[in-house]
Amino acid sequence: MLAEERQQQILALLQTQSIVSLQDICQATNCSESSARRDLQQLEDAGKLVRVHGGAKLSQELQREPDMPGKLRLNGPAKMAIAKEAVKNVHPGDTIYLDAGTTTLAMIELLDPAANLTVVTNGVLHASFLADQGIRTLLLGGVLRNTTKAIVGTTAVRALKQYRFNRVFLGTNGVHPTAGLTTPSPEEAVLKQAAAAQAEQVFVLADASKFDQTAFVRFGDCDLGILITSTLPPVISDRYHQVATVREVRE
Repeated sequence: MLAEERQQQILALLQTQSIVSLQDICQATNCSESSARRDLQQLEDAGKLVRVHGGAKLSQELQREPDMPGKLRLNGPAKMAIAKEAVKNVHPGDTIYLDAGTTTLAMIELLDPAANLTVVTNGVLHASFLADQGIRTLLLGGVLRNTTKAIVGTTAVRALKQYRFNRVFLGTNGVHPTAGLTTPSPEEAVLKQAAAAQAEQVFVLADASKFDQTAFVRFGDCDLGILITSTLPPVISDRYHQVATVREVRE
């Protein structure tokens, strides 16, 4: 196994165990302790984990999430191009779910108010913008996360499970071939899973910066839905087209 493959496997282990020992790593990757230590050092240098006695733990960066103003400033042209492609999949009369991401937020101004849509969302900003568009909107109830302005919690999950959707549009903080689709928030991960389970068709919106990245909590495999993204470098594009349905759009 190549060093890059071992390191991806180590990060995948950390997604499920939070802390892994050298013995766990050696067993999972069939490598020596000296190789495992070198991998851990390289991953720590890259800010992906923190070494502890006898192993490693997740970097706190994996659990951090920018607030909405911070997210809105990142990769604007790519997010708009992805949003335009995503909206092409919305049909008149659809019931759709938009989760509380910035790329799903970019979709709203592109939706047709005359298309008789029903939109369910856990995003407070999303609900406000949808109402401004004159689109029938259902906002889930529950606990408000200050950073992402997302409604989360058992009340939101319970309500979500009562609905069925023609299309579901989800954001993600990380896309990784072995770690899958990830987000820093366990509460938001549960909602994403619940929404996907209620959908006829799932779309995951992620600009190219999210690929080969991991966050704290996995909410699905890369093939959970159709991945809509901006243009990927060829080596990354080839790898993900093997494990998922990927649509790349130009900015």
